[in-house]
Amino acid sequence: MNFGFVRVASATPFLKPADCAFNAGNILEMAVEAADNNAELIVFPELSLTGYTCGDLFLQESLLEDAKNQLLWIAEKTSRLNAVILVGTPLCLTGKLYNCAAAIHKGLVKGIVPKTFLPNYAEFYEQRHFISPSESWGIDSINLVYQVPFGTDLLFSLNGNPDFTLAIELCEDLWAPIPPSSRHCLAGATIVANLSASNEMTGKDDYRRALVANQSARTICAYVYSCSGDGESTTDLVFSGHNIISENGRILSESPRFLNKAIYADIDLSYLIGERRRNTTFRPDPKGYRLISLQAQEKSKLPSNLIRPLSTAPFVPADPAQREKRCEEIIMMQALGLKTRISHVNAQNVVIGISGGLDSTLALIVAAKAFDLLNLTRKGIHCITMPCFGTTERTKANALTLISALGATLREIPLAEAVTLHFRDIGHSDTVHDLTYENSQARERTQVLMDVASQVKGFVVGTGDLSELALGFATYNGDHMSMYGVNSSIPKTLIRYLIAYAADSSNSKTLHDVLYQILETPVSPELLPPKEGDISQETEKILGPYEVHDFFLYYMMRLGHAPEKLLYLAKMAFKGRYEDGEITSWLKVFYKRFFSNQFKRSCLPDGPKVGSVALSPRGDWRMPSDASVAGWLARIEN
Repeated sequence: MNFGFVRVASATPFLKPADCAFNAGNILEMAVEAADNNAELIVFPELSLTGYTCGDLFLQESLLEDAKNQLLWIAEKTSRLNAVILVGTPLCLTGKLYNCAAAIHKGLVKGIVPKTFLPNYAEFYEQRHFISPSESWGIDSINLVYQVPFGTDLLFSLNGNPDFTLAIELCEDLWAPIPPSSRHCLAGATIVANLSASNEMTGKDDYRRALVANQSARTICAYVYSCSGDGESTTDLVFSGHNIISENGRILSESPRFLNKAIYADIDLSYLIGERRRNTTFRPDPKGYRLISLQAQEKSKLPSNLIRPLSTAPFVPADPAQREKRCEEIIMMQALGLKTRISHVNAQNVVIGISGGLDSTLALIVAAKAFDLLNLTRKGIHCITMPCFGTTERTKANALTLISALGATLREIPLAEAVTLHFRDIGHSDTVHDLTYENSQARERTQVLMDVASQVKGFVVGTGDLSELALGFATYNGDHMSMYGVNSSIPKTLIRYLIAYAADSSNSKTLHDVLYQILETPVSPELLPPKEGDISQETEKILGPYEVHDFFLYYMMRLGHAPEKLLYLAKMAFKGRYEDGEITSWLKVFYKRFFSNQFKRSCLPDGPKVGSVALSPRGDWRMPSDASVAGWLARIEN
């Protein structure tokens, strides 16, 4: 495995009920094709060797003998495939019949897992033919020419790698109140395969999808679900071949119904292991299991294209309807956080520095929402514009229009004179445009905001966002500080969509238009003098694109990826948009700034967490301010 990725397949072959030779031929054909596509696990449906709808033919010796012989034939014919193959078959043991999944690898049947829960209601009557392994009287192996481990206590490990630990359950097992896979995952399984013959009914696909996704989330595993399809008897039922691959609650791949086919996904086992490591409610309990080691002859190849969702904007939902819902939810969460703080301190006023940029715009939108929820006049939102050396007419005009459109109180306080006096006091030339030149302006802005807040008996609403906190792109005790930071857990890429949502849902053409003008303005702290009236200091030309840094932030913080894996994913995601060398250099910038600026995050103001990634020292992220970045940079170089 490379970077923890493993390609899995869920395949539904066309079959003929009771024709084991025909079915075995189709299973073999699909297995070879899936292995050629680099699948290392291939899951076929329940009773796929015979067909699920054989009825009382399951009691015929000839069918059972054919199934056994064809199972061994498949094993022999797949001996050169570098994949674990799971096939559904009936097997007779001590005079009783079991509904089983057979695990095949390198020419041998390596284990047999019987179905635990046998449905016997409505259209199902499995107990007419099969018994549960709870009635197997301690039998732990079955003779298939050679002895094969038998039982629900089997786990399969590939190449001794504990990250690849496979467990198996069958169809109804997932529908049980406590599925066997819950116990399997606590015993160490990271992948669960379900061989199913779930018939189709109106609306059942939604329920099936929810079951698979929720079980993979509850057990923090990858769940590979393979379902019977076309070819099963339609005497009373219809089967759709609804195959699903889910990873920790997220559907990675899903087949169209009523079409027999194989689906693929690259599951990320290192991510799953990382999630289990950080989730303290996931308590391993490996007792009572047998681990069967499977030895693959070849190491899996690093795919040139991953078969899994890989968004360049992981903080932003790709689906427009879901994105709109998420934007509405986030703004409400921000507003509720601010509303509660205003109520708690019994304030009637807040103060916000408005620059005409993205962050202060969102903060003002949120403040207006909070004041509306409190039935307070928006005149209590004191918007301070503080033009200085780097302010352009474009951003100033946008700020003034925005404040007016939202009905807030405007106050303009020029800073040039105060900052120039400060330069004189500390002996700094205003012709030297260095860090002191920039930070002096940023801290003067904050001092003005704090003092005005005292004047109006209110507090300062911070505007800094998650991306700036991650990169440390804020002046310590300048724009870094406030009394409540409403944007503190929202990355720059998402802020753009939140503002666009506010524009599109507004009834005011003036507000709509100015919000889109702000979205079109380059991101800048405006601390350096303009060039011919235009912004001269564009943040993304200094740090690299925020969309790339937000990508790094999500996959490092949320998924725990190592630098080399992060670099591999970024190059794949942004292929054709940025050169590999650029991405590598930006990743180095990201790590260097992330590590060196932890001291700023260690003393953040309060602010609401709205997503799965946040950097508050009181919540998600605790890190020594003097931690060394050397190990992370070395992994990029290697």
